[in-house]
Amino acid sequence: MNKEKRIEILTRLRDNNPQPTTELLFDSPFELLISVLLSAQATDVSVNKATRPLYAVANTPQAILDLGVDGVKSYIKTIGLFNTKAENVIKTCRMLVELHNSEVPEDRAALEALPGVGRKTANVVLNTAFGWPTIAVDTHIFRVCNRTKFAPGKNVDEVEQKLLRVVPAEFKVDCHHWFILHGRYTCIARKPRCGSCIIEDLCEFSEKVYPED
Repeated sequence: MNKEKRIEILTRLRDNNPQPTTELLFDSPFELLISVLLSAQATDVSVNKATRPLYAVANTPQAILDLGVDGVKSYIKTIGLFNTKAENVIKTCRMLVELHNSEVPEDRAALEALPGVGRKTANVVLNTAFGWPTIAVDTHIFRVCNRTKFAPGKNVDEVEQKLLRVVPAEFKVDCHHWFILHGRYTCIARKPRCGSCIIEDLCEFSEKVYPED
């Protein structure tokens, strides 16, 4: 795929959704951090259902610490891997209180040092909370980038590095939101909706699927 085609793809996605954002519901960088931490191997919808009542009673590191592990579990028990996630939430909140004055650090290394927070989560927080031009690559983005040939790679790290190289600066901040939404609703895993895809003519996927197929 060449530069001109990539720019046209990004331009169409931008025109279709000029101000994209995460579908996770949050009102602060801290709420975003916890929601992203909880979203691993879970849907945004399931996370939102759990965090709305949680944040209504505890939306600061100290408040969640005061709930304790069992208290956190009672709110997130409908989310996959909730036992491990509850432990990580408490450990993360303790580190935020003790090391960062209860604030979410705008620093990659500090974020990745938090329990349960990897590169992808750090990228989402830096991008969505602080406006950094980072590109978080999840399963949707990995699929879209490989299927369309926009930025193919053998793993998420390869795709991320390729995207950082080929996406022009003006698109970098919003790029991962466009691709994740495209993968979630159009370029879905089992049967992509090529017939209703706004970039279908630019996509280099060789096995496109149409309603009559």
